[in-house]
Order: sequence, then structure tokens, then C-alpha cells
Amino acid sequence: MSILHTVNKSPLDRTTLKSCLNLAVKGASVLLIEDGVYGAVSGAESTQMVQDAMGDVAVYVLGPDLKARGVDESRLIDGVKVVDYDGFVDLTTDNDTVSAWV
Repeated sequence: MSILHTVNKSPLDRTTLKSCLNLAVKGASVLLIEDGVYGAVSGAESTQMVQDAMGDVAVYVLGPDLKARGVDESRLIDGVKVVDYDGFVDLTTDNDTVSAWV
């Protein structure tokens, strides 16, 4: 069973992303949305944690949320994939379950 985890809280304010990555099983997908997109920025406090998890899970970030926060895609951790709203829908339909981390 495949799971899409969505994280909408900044790793600077909450431990939501850390908890999600610790519990995500191999083959899962993690989509960072809203303030969660800050977890995909290279050079941030959460960078190593995300890079370590990427061996087992696919990490995505919602492009419009990056843009709304003034984060350029060039600042993302290597391997993080940017999706638009259609890509978000595809991720939800490609996975058996969606788990929202709030």
C-alpha cells in the first residue's frame, strides 16, 4: 500500500516534518505544501534529515507554494521534485492513502 504524506508546517516552527520522515515507510511519497516547503530548502536546518530520508521516500514540493513564499526552485535540495496543482492531484490518485500531517 502506497502512502502520500502531506506536510504543511515549517520545520522551523514544528517537528511535523521530522515525525513524518521518521514514520514514512520505504516507497512512500512526501509532499511539502504551504509553509512545509521550507523543509525542501538546501542549507536549512532540516536539509540533512530530508536528504537522509530521500533514500527511502520520494520528496515533492508544491511549486505555487514555493512561489508564494518567494523561494526560488534553485534553492531546493537536489532530488526534490517540484509539482504543480495537477501534479498534486496525480500524487493523490497514484497513492492508496493520503495522510495529512498538521
